[in-house]
Amino acid sequence: MTVQQSEVEAGAKQRAGGWLRIDLDALKQNYALLQQKVGREIAVGAAVKADAYGLGVARVAPALYRAGCRRFFVATVDEGLGLRPLLSADAAICVLNGPPRGSEALLLASGLTPVLNSLDQTRRWAALCRETGRKAACLLQLDSGMSRFGLSEGDLDTLCAEDLPDALDIAFVMSHLACADDATSSRNEGQRRAFETLRRKLPALPASLAASSGIFLGEEFHFSLVRPGYALYGGNPTPALPNPMHPVVTMLGGLVQDRWIAPETAVGYSARFVATQKTRIATLSVGYADGFHRRAGGLTSAVLPARPEISLPVVGRISMDCMALDVTALGDMDLPPGTGFELIGPHRPLDELASALDTIGYELLTSLGKRFHREYIESSQ
Repeated sequence: MTVQQSEVEAGAKQRAGGWLRIDLDALKQNYALLQQKVGREIAVGAAVKADAYGLGVARVAPALYRAGCRRFFVATVDEGLGLRPLLSADAAICVLNGPPRGSEALLLASGLTPVLNSLDQTRRWAALCRETGRKAACLLQLDSGMSRFGLSEGDLDTLCAEDLPDALDIAFVMSHLACADDATSSRNEGQRRAFETLRRKLPALPASLAASSGIFLGEEFHFSLVRPGYALYGGNPTPALPNPMHPVVTMLGGLVQDRWIAPETAVGYSARFVATQKTRIATLSVGYADGFHRRAGGLTSAVLPARPEISLPVVGRISMDCMALDVTALGDMDLPPGTGFELIGPHRPLDELASALDTIGYELLTSLGKRFHREYIESSQ
């Protein structure tokens, strides 16, 4: 008997061990909130690198375009090539890592905009412009104090001495803040001033400094363009304050089985958890292969969406494909196989989980595995 493809697809949700709900309406609301924050005169771009922070660029980027975004940021050329067919021609796709040697003509032909981070990249892009007789668009990145990407003051002096800016169509001059998530850090103002000093060596050009957290440092950091990423996806851009963004991601782990165990019974590898009383253990089919960190046992908890007031500790070591919850607090409540437990979502915020695991929400999102059944929520397109 042959199984039809439609039958396979129809049962995918039931077969999945975990589910991701990605609320595109909330994503668009977050975009609108950030646009309101900076004002209509300032452009709001979107970082969609790393498959839109693990949430699926094929669905996320078009939704952001519908929300009004016209400038998108990816990390690599191949990310840009994959994104280009998904967006209209009026959407600029900027490649943050710049053009690898020999890729300049491909970027130009594909309608991608490189971020030029070094003298070498700038010279190669200027050479292409001169060869083709076309001032092709680019962004020029200056190092204002992060020592990561960008031209130093000396590089910038050399660039100007070689008249390279005259060969380029520089859409924006940009830099990146190292400590924007700490509004009390003096380094933020130091970088802003350094950026202003470097910009003065160039003709007057539109500028961009702030990403998600930088937007909340004040209007003097906004310049002509802001480049949010994490905040769009529901992450908190103001860690010392309540999260102003709408939650976008809900992660649910599906129940495989549950059992009552006796006192002194161990759970999981290395017997890291041993029951001290009669305990009800629920096994979920989500593990570290799905991006739920191996060290999470004993550090975080889940909830049953129907009973969100009850915290259910994650116990024992996380396995590759499964994990255990202590659901004793649910008593003898009926839990059919397939019941979903919320691991990330409105009741278990992404940033709280990240803090418990001594990491950041960015890492959790970009570590999401491919086995989740993904459901995208969007009321209108």
